[in-house]
Amino acid sequence: MQVSEFNYELPEELIAQTPIEKRDTSRLMVLNREKQTIEHKIFKDIIDYLEPGDVLVRNNTKVLPARLYGKKETGANVEFLLLNNIEGDIWESIVRPGNKLHVGTKVIFGDGLLKAEVLEVMPGGTRKVEFHYEGIFNEILDKIGLMPLPPYIHEELNQKDRYQTVYAKHEGSAAAPTAGLHFTEELLEKLRQKGIVIANVTLHVGIGTFRPVKEETVEAHEMHSEHYYIKQEDADKINQAKQNGKRVIAVGTTSCRVLETVADENGKIKATEGDTQIFIYPGYQFKILDGLITNFHLPQSTLLMLVSALAGKEYIMNAYQEAVKEKYRFFSFGDAMFICG
Repeated sequence: MQVSEFNYELPEELIAQTPIEKRDTSRLMVLNREKQTIEHKIFKDIIDYLEPGDVLVRNNTKVLPARLYGKKETGANVEFLLLNNIEGDIWESIVRPGNKLHVGTKVIFGDGLLKAEVLEVMPGGTRKVEFHYEGIFNEILDKIGLMPLPPYIHEELNQKDRYQTVYAKHEGSAAAPTAGLHFTEELLEKLRQKGIVIANVTLHVGIGTFRPVKEETVEAHEMHSEHYYIKQEDADKINQAKQNGKRVIAVGTTSCRVLETVADENGKIKATEGDTQIFIYPGYQFKILDGLITNFHLPQSTLLMLVSALAGKEYIMNAYQEAVKEKYRFFSFGDAMFICG
Protein backbone atom coordinates (compact mmCIF):
# COMPACT_ATOMS: atom_id res chain seq x y z
CA MET A 1 0.00 0.00 0.00
CA GLN A 2 1.43 3.37 -1.05
CA VAL A 3 1.85 6.11 1.56
CA SER A 4 0.82 8.62 -1.13
CA GLU A 5 -2.71 7.14 -1.03
CA PHE A 6 -3.15 8.93 2.31
CA ASN A 7 -2.38 12.39 1.00
CA TYR A 8 -4.87 15.26 0.83
CA GLU A 9 -4.70 18.98 0.12
CA LEU A 10 -4.99 21.16 3.22
CA PRO A 11 -5.02 24.97 3.06
CA GLU A 12 -2.62 26.28 5.70
CA GLU A 13 -5.25 28.58 7.20
CA LEU A 14 -7.23 25.51 8.39
CA ILE A 15 -4.43 24.43 10.74
CA ALA A 16 -5.70 25.59 14.16
CA GLN A 17 -3.07 27.74 15.84
CA THR A 18 -4.87 28.37 19.13
CA PRO A 19 -7.43 26.46 21.20
CA ILE A 20 -11.11 27.38 20.85
CA GLU A 21 -12.43 29.45 23.79
CA LYS A 22 -14.67 26.72 25.27
CA ARG A 23 -13.40 23.19 24.81
CA ASP A 24 -16.69 21.43 24.06
CA THR A 25 -17.89 23.97 21.48
CA SER A 26 -15.49 22.77 18.80
CA ARG A 27 -17.14 21.18 15.79
CA LEU A 28 -17.79 17.45 15.56
CA MET A 29 -18.04 15.42 12.37
CA VAL A 30 -19.98 12.20 12.97
CA LEU A 31 -19.22 9.29 10.66
CA ASN A 32 -21.53 6.28 10.76
CA ARG A 33 -19.65 3.41 9.12
CA GLU A 34 -22.75 1.27 8.69
CA LYS A 35 -24.86 3.98 7.03
CA GLN A 36 -21.86 5.71 5.39
CA THR A 37 -23.25 9.08 6.47
CA ILE A 38 -21.53 12.31 7.50
CA GLU A 39 -23.16 14.67 10.02
CA HIS A 40 -21.95 18.07 11.23
CA LYS A 41 -22.44 18.73 14.94
CA ILE A 42 -20.90 20.51 17.97
CA PHE A 43 -18.66 18.44 20.24
CA LYS A 44 -21.01 18.52 23.25
CA ASP A 45 -23.58 16.72 21.02
CA ILE A 46 -21.44 13.58 21.47
CA ILE A 47 -23.74 12.71 24.39
CA ASP A 48 -26.57 12.05 21.93
CA TYR A 49 -24.54 9.34 20.20
CA LEU A 50 -23.59 7.43 23.37
CA GLU A 51 -25.80 4.92 25.17
CA PRO A 52 -25.92 3.92 28.86
CA GLY A 53 -23.37 1.18 29.46
CA ASP A 54 -21.04 2.29 26.67
CA VAL A 55 -17.45 2.77 27.89
CA LEU A 56 -15.36 5.79 26.98
CA VAL A 57 -11.68 4.90 27.32
CA ARG A 58 -9.51 7.99 27.76
CA ASN A 59 -5.76 8.52 28.10
CA ASN A 60 -4.98 10.29 31.38
CA THR A 61 -1.33 11.06 30.61
CA LYS A 62 -0.06 14.54 31.42
CA VAL A 63 2.22 16.59 29.17
CA LEU A 64 5.51 17.66 30.70
CA PRO A 65 6.43 21.33 30.08
CA ALA A 66 9.49 19.77 28.50
CA ARG A 67 10.84 22.59 26.30
CA LEU A 68 13.65 24.43 28.06
CA TYR A 69 15.56 27.51 26.95
CA GLY A 70 18.96 28.08 28.56
CA LYS A 71 22.52 29.28 28.08
CA LYS A 72 25.85 27.55 27.82
CA GLU A 73 28.60 28.73 30.14
CA THR A 74 29.87 30.77 27.17
CA GLY A 75 26.55 32.65 27.09
CA ALA A 76 25.29 31.07 23.86
CA ASN A 77 21.52 30.31 23.73
CA VAL A 78 20.43 26.66 23.61
CA GLU A 79 17.14 24.76 23.55
CA PHE A 80 16.40 21.34 25.09
CA LEU A 81 13.34 19.15 24.51
CA LEU A 82 13.07 16.34 27.07
CA LEU A 83 12.05 13.07 25.42
CA ASN A 84 12.21 10.41 28.09
CA ASN A 85 13.53 9.80 31.57
CA ILE A 86 16.31 7.19 31.34
CA GLU A 87 16.94 6.93 35.10
CA GLY A 88 17.04 9.30 38.06
CA ASP A 89 17.94 12.76 36.76
CA ILE A 90 19.25 11.49 33.42
CA TRP A 91 17.10 12.23 30.37
CA GLU A 92 17.22 11.73 26.64
CA SER A 93 16.83 15.17 25.03
CA ILE A 94 16.70 16.78 21.62
CA VAL A 95 19.15 19.68 21.73
CA ARG A 96 19.62 22.73 19.51
CA PRO A 97 22.07 23.68 18.12
CA GLY A 98 23.11 20.03 18.14
CA ASN A 99 26.54 20.57 16.62
CA LYS A 100 27.52 22.89 19.48
CA LEU A 101 26.47 20.67 22.39
CA HIS A 102 29.30 18.17 22.83
CA VAL A 103 29.88 15.72 25.67
CA GLY A 104 30.82 17.70 28.79
CA THR A 105 28.95 20.88 27.78
CA LYS A 106 27.23 22.53 30.75
CA VAL A 107 23.98 24.49 30.44
CA ILE A 108 22.10 26.77 32.85
CA PHE A 109 18.30 27.20 32.81
CA GLY A 110 16.04 29.63 34.67
CA ASP A 111 18.79 31.77 36.21
CA GLY A 112 20.42 28.70 37.78
CA LEU A 113 17.27 26.93 39.03
CA LEU A 114 18.29 24.04 36.79
CA LYS A 115 21.68 22.98 35.45
CA ALA A 116 22.56 20.27 32.96
CA GLU A 117 25.57 18.44 31.64
CA VAL A 118 25.71 16.54 28.33
CA LEU A 119 26.87 12.98 29.07
CA GLU A 120 26.62 11.23 25.72
CA VAL A 121 25.60 11.62 22.07
CA MET A 122 22.91 8.99 21.46
CA PRO A 123 21.93 7.27 18.18
CA GLY A 124 19.90 9.67 16.03
CA GLY A 125 21.68 12.72 17.46
CA THR A 126 19.77 13.07 20.73
CA ARG A 127 21.77 13.64 23.93
CA LYS A 128 21.92 11.85 27.24
CA VAL A 129 21.78 14.71 29.75
CA GLU A 130 22.10 14.81 33.54
CA PHE A 131 20.25 17.55 35.46
CA HIS A 132 21.29 19.14 38.76
CA TYR A 133 18.92 21.16 40.95
CA GLU A 134 17.60 21.74 44.45
CA GLY A 135 14.01 20.85 45.21
CA ILE A 136 11.54 18.86 43.09
CA PHE A 137 12.31 18.44 39.40
CA ASN A 138 8.69 18.59 38.14
CA GLU A 139 8.01 21.75 40.15
CA ILE A 140 11.04 23.41 38.57
CA LEU A 141 9.84 22.30 35.11
CA ASP A 142 6.42 23.84 35.86
CA LYS A 143 8.14 27.14 36.64
CA ILE A 144 10.58 27.41 33.73
CA GLY A 145 9.49 24.84 31.11
CA LEU A 146 7.23 25.50 28.13
CA MET A 147 4.74 23.16 26.51
CA PRO A 148 6.34 21.24 23.62
CA LEU A 149 3.79 22.30 21.00
CA PRO A 150 3.75 20.48 17.65
CA PRO A 151 5.91 21.95 14.84
CA TYR A 152 2.88 23.15 12.86
CA ILE A 153 1.74 25.49 15.68
CA HIS A 154 3.47 28.85 15.43
CA GLU A 155 1.40 30.89 17.91
CA GLU A 156 2.42 31.15 21.54
CA LEU A 157 0.17 29.31 24.01
CA ASN A 158 -1.03 31.76 26.67
CA GLN A 159 -2.53 29.17 29.03
CA LYS A 160 -0.42 26.05 29.64
CA ASP A 161 -3.43 24.02 30.76
CA ARG A 162 -5.07 24.30 27.32
CA TYR A 163 -2.56 21.74 26.02
CA GLN A 164 -3.69 19.37 28.79
CA THR A 165 -6.90 17.39 29.09
CA VAL A 166 -9.02 18.29 32.13
CA TYR A 167 -8.36 14.75 33.43
CA ALA A 168 -4.57 14.73 32.87
CA LYS A 169 -2.96 12.91 35.81
CA HIS A 170 0.29 11.01 35.17
CA GLU A 171 3.19 13.12 33.86
CA GLY A 172 5.31 11.72 31.06
CA SER A 173 4.09 12.85 27.63
CA ALA A 174 5.90 14.95 25.06
CA ALA A 175 2.57 15.69 23.32
CA ALA A 176 -1.08 15.86 24.38
CA PRO A 177 -3.62 13.14 23.55
CA THR A 178 -5.54 15.80 21.63
CA ALA A 179 -8.92 14.09 21.18
CA GLY A 180 -9.37 14.51 24.92
CA LEU A 181 -8.88 18.29 24.79
CA HIS A 182 -12.57 18.71 23.79
CA PHE A 183 -13.97 17.39 27.08
CA THR A 184 -14.98 19.67 29.96
CA GLU A 185 -15.70 18.59 33.55
CA GLU A 186 -19.36 19.50 32.95
CA LEU A 187 -19.65 17.32 29.84
CA LEU A 188 -17.97 14.38 31.59
CA GLU A 189 -20.44 14.73 34.49
CA LYS A 190 -23.40 14.74 32.07
CA LEU A 191 -22.04 11.60 30.43
CA ARG A 192 -21.75 9.86 33.82
CA GLN A 193 -25.31 10.89 34.69
CA LYS A 194 -26.52 9.30 31.44
CA GLY A 195 -24.86 6.03 32.45
CA ILE A 196 -21.81 6.18 30.21
CA VAL A 197 -18.86 4.49 31.93
CA ILE A 198 -15.47 6.24 32.01
CA ALA A 199 -12.31 4.11 32.01
CA ASN A 200 -8.68 5.22 31.92
CA VAL A 201 -5.51 4.02 30.30
CA THR A 202 -2.14 5.76 30.40
CA LEU A 203 0.06 6.02 27.33
CA HIS A 204 2.90 8.53 27.38
CA VAL A 205 2.86 10.12 23.93
CA GLY A 206 6.31 10.42 22.39
CA ILE A 207 7.61 13.08 20.01
CA GLY A 208 7.68 10.31 17.39
CA THR A 209 3.95 10.91 16.97
CA PHE A 210 4.90 13.89 14.74
CA ARG A 211 7.53 11.98 12.78
CA PRO A 212 6.56 11.81 9.08
CA VAL A 213 6.38 8.47 7.25
CA LYS A 214 9.39 8.58 4.93
CA GLU A 215 9.00 5.19 3.24
CA GLU A 216 7.07 4.85 -0.02
CA THR A 217 5.02 1.89 1.21
CA VAL A 218 3.00 1.76 4.42
CA GLU A 219 4.26 -1.72 5.29
CA ALA A 220 7.91 -0.57 5.31
CA HIS A 221 7.36 2.03 8.05
CA GLU A 222 8.69 1.22 11.51
CA MET A 223 6.51 2.56 14.30
CA HIS A 224 7.99 4.38 17.30
CA SER A 225 7.56 2.83 20.77
CA GLU A 226 5.49 4.34 23.60
CA HIS A 227 5.02 3.25 27.23
CA TYR A 228 1.54 2.38 28.54
CA TYR A 229 -0.27 0.82 31.45
CA ILE A 230 -3.84 -0.08 32.36
CA LYS A 231 -5.16 -0.85 35.85
CA GLN A 232 -7.38 -3.79 36.78
CA GLU A 233 -10.41 -1.62 37.68
CA ASP A 234 -10.36 -0.10 34.19
CA ALA A 235 -9.85 -3.47 32.49
CA ASP A 236 -12.89 -4.76 34.44
CA LYS A 237 -15.09 -1.88 33.23
CA ILE A 238 -14.13 -2.55 29.61
CA ASN A 239 -14.59 -6.33 29.87
CA GLN A 240 -17.97 -5.84 31.58
CA ALA A 241 -19.18 -3.59 28.76
CA LYS A 242 -18.16 -6.15 26.14
CA GLN A 243 -19.89 -8.91 28.10
CA ASN A 244 -23.09 -6.84 28.21
CA GLY A 245 -23.02 -6.14 24.47
CA LYS A 246 -22.13 -2.47 24.98
CA ARG A 247 -19.60 -0.46 22.96
CA VAL A 248 -16.00 0.33 23.78
CA ILE A 249 -15.14 3.78 22.40
CA ALA A 250 -11.61 5.14 22.52
CA VAL A 251 -10.98 8.82 23.15
CA GLY A 252 -8.08 9.30 20.75
CA THR A 253 -5.70 7.14 18.79
CA THR A 254 -3.45 6.70 21.84
CA SER A 255 -6.23 5.01 23.84
CA CYS A 256 -7.06 2.94 20.76
CA ARG A 257 -3.45 1.73 20.45
CA VAL A 258 -3.36 0.66 24.11
CA LEU A 259 -6.65 -1.25 23.82
CA GLU A 260 -5.63 -3.06 20.66
CA THR A 261 -2.21 -3.85 22.15
CA VAL A 262 -3.54 -5.44 25.34
CA ALA A 263 -6.69 -7.19 24.03
CA ASP A 264 -6.50 -10.92 23.41
CA GLU A 265 -8.09 -12.63 20.40
CA ASN A 266 -11.43 -12.76 22.26
CA GLY A 267 -11.41 -9.02 22.94
CA LYS A 268 -10.66 -9.48 26.65
CA ILE A 269 -8.13 -7.29 28.41
CA LYS A 270 -6.25 -7.43 31.72
CA ALA A 271 -4.18 -5.04 33.81
CA THR A 272 -0.75 -4.76 32.25
CA GLU A 273 2.18 -2.43 31.58
CA GLY A 274 4.63 -2.34 28.70
CA ASP A 275 5.76 -0.65 25.50
CA THR A 276 3.78 -0.71 22.28
CA GLN A 277 4.88 -0.29 18.69
CA ILE A 278 1.52 -1.35 17.28
CA PHE A 279 0.96 0.02 13.76
CA ILE A 280 -2.67 0.00 12.67
CA TYR A 281 -3.39 0.54 8.99
CA PRO A 282 -6.05 -0.71 6.51
CA GLY A 283 -6.36 -4.49 6.65
CA TYR A 284 -5.98 -4.56 10.44
CA GLN A 285 -8.70 -6.55 12.26
CA PHE A 286 -9.82 -4.71 15.39
CA LYS A 287 -10.11 -6.93 18.46
CA ILE A 288 -12.02 -4.70 20.85
CA LEU A 289 -12.71 -1.20 19.50
CA ASP A 290 -16.26 -0.21 18.46
CA GLY A 291 -15.83 3.53 18.01
CA LEU A 292 -13.29 6.33 18.10
CA ILE A 293 -13.28 10.03 18.98
CA THR A 294 -10.34 11.67 17.25
CA ASN A 295 -9.04 14.89 15.72
CA PHE A 296 -8.17 15.50 12.06
CA HIS A 297 -4.69 14.20 11.30
CA LEU A 298 -1.76 15.17 9.10
CA PRO A 299 -1.61 13.94 5.49
CA GLN A 300 0.30 10.67 5.07
CA SER A 301 0.50 10.18 8.86
CA THR A 302 0.23 6.90 10.77
CA LEU A 303 -2.77 8.37 12.60
CA LEU A 304 -4.65 8.94 9.34
CA MET A 305 -3.84 5.32 8.44
CA LEU A 306 -5.29 4.17 11.78
CA VAL A 307 -8.64 5.92 11.29
CA SER A 308 -8.74 4.62 7.71
CA ALA A 309 -8.32 1.09 9.09
CA LEU A 310 -11.34 1.60 11.33
CA ALA A 311 -13.71 3.39 8.95
CA GLY A 312 -12.39 2.48 5.47
CA LYS A 313 -9.88 4.50 3.49
CA GLU A 314 -12.22 5.81 0.81
CA TYR A 315 -14.85 6.87 3.35
CA ILE A 316 -12.24 8.66 5.50
CA MET A 317 -10.57 10.43 2.58
CA ASN A 318 -14.00 11.64 1.40
CA ALA A 319 -14.74 12.85 4.94
CA TYR A 320 -11.47 14.78 5.00
CA GLN A 321 -12.33 16.45 1.68
CA GLU A 322 -15.70 17.40 3.20
CA ALA A 323 -13.94 18.79 6.30
CA VAL A 324 -11.71 20.96 4.13
CA LYS A 325 -14.74 22.17 2.13
CA GLU A 326 -16.66 22.96 5.35
CA LYS A 327 -13.59 24.69 6.83
CA TYR A 328 -13.12 22.49 9.86
CA ARG A 329 -10.09 23.30 12.03
CA PHE A 330 -7.32 20.72 11.75
CA PHE A 331 -4.74 19.01 13.99
CA SER A 332 -4.02 19.42 17.73
CA PHE A 333 -6.19 22.46 18.54
CA GLY A 334 -8.69 21.64 15.81
CA ASP A 335 -12.12 20.04 15.59
CA ALA A 336 -13.12 16.44 16.25
CA MET A 337 -14.50 13.39 14.47
CA PHE A 338 -16.57 10.56 15.94
CA ILE A 339 -16.45 7.24 14.08
CA CYS A 340 -19.32 4.98 15.12
CA GLY A 341 -21.81 2.48 13.64
